[in-house]
Amino acid sequence: MAQVRITQVRSTIKRPKTQKLAIQSLGLGKINRSIVLEYNPSIAGVINKVQHLVTIEHI
Repeated sequence: MAQVRITQVRSTIKRPKTQKLAIQSLGLGKINRSIVLEYNPSIAGVINKVQHLVTIEHI
């Protein structure tokens, strides 16, 4: 499968707990932190939940 680079660009302050947990499950937590993951349906669902807090680049 393809890989994606996910970068957190907005803070989780004043966000619902489910969005905070989604960011943590991706391995993020601080602004401008990036991680490379395999793109699969489970990761796509988490990204969809926090798409306004992250940017996605296809590698």
